[in-house]
Amino acid sequence: MAKTAKIAKSAFIAFEGGEGSGKTTVIKFLASALMKSGYDVLVTHEPGGTRVGKKIREILVDKKSKDIIPKAELLLFLADRAQHVEETIKPALAGQKIVLCDRFSGSTFAYQYYGRELVNFEEIYRLDSFSRDHLRPGLTILLDVPPETGLGERDKNISRFEKEKIEFHRRLRAGYLELARQNPDTWRVIDASKPLKEVQSEALEIIKDFLAIS
Repeated sequence: MAKTAKIAKSAFIAFEGGEGSGKTTVIKFLASALMKSGYDVLVTHEPGGTRVGKKIREILVDKKSKDIIPKAELLLFLADRAQHVEETIKPALAGQKIVLCDRFSGSTFAYQYYGRELVNFEEIYRLDSFSRDHLRPGLTILLDVPPETGLGERDKNISRFEKEKIEFHRRLRAGYLELARQNPDTWRVIDASKPLKEVQSEALEIIKDFLAIS
């Protein structure tokens, strides 16, 4: 069987969603489908997409880190993003890869601005823009699921964020939907409470349209 020729094309696609929305599973499916079509794909995530980022992630998700104040939490995420963009995402895009990123700036606004209720949107935007060196995903796919459903999928090894009260998760879901409403040109929303195969198929069609795949 002939080997599929590599397609030279770069694109930055982010995936957002609350806890238990199924991002990891969907991204794995999409990466496989795109590679079969000849694309060079990099799958990465935040926080923890670099060696430095892994150290930051350990602090952020550790249940013992409950004393981190929201402002410090925000800055840790942004430090992770700065390292991630320079070390991982930019080189991949320069190498003509399709970058599929599990969480990016959308998570910062959903979790810290809406969820934690940090009040200065413009200041967060300025800091986030600095951390990502003004790089933005060309497409963001939001896997939307009610928090009661998503949190029901968690296992015993839950993170600090999954331990938050349900009101926190309701705020961040509302925040995600508001971000999608404000950015209709680049955000797409998928009902992630549907059967997995339907979610995967819808996500693949969105990406095909974005990449102009026939």
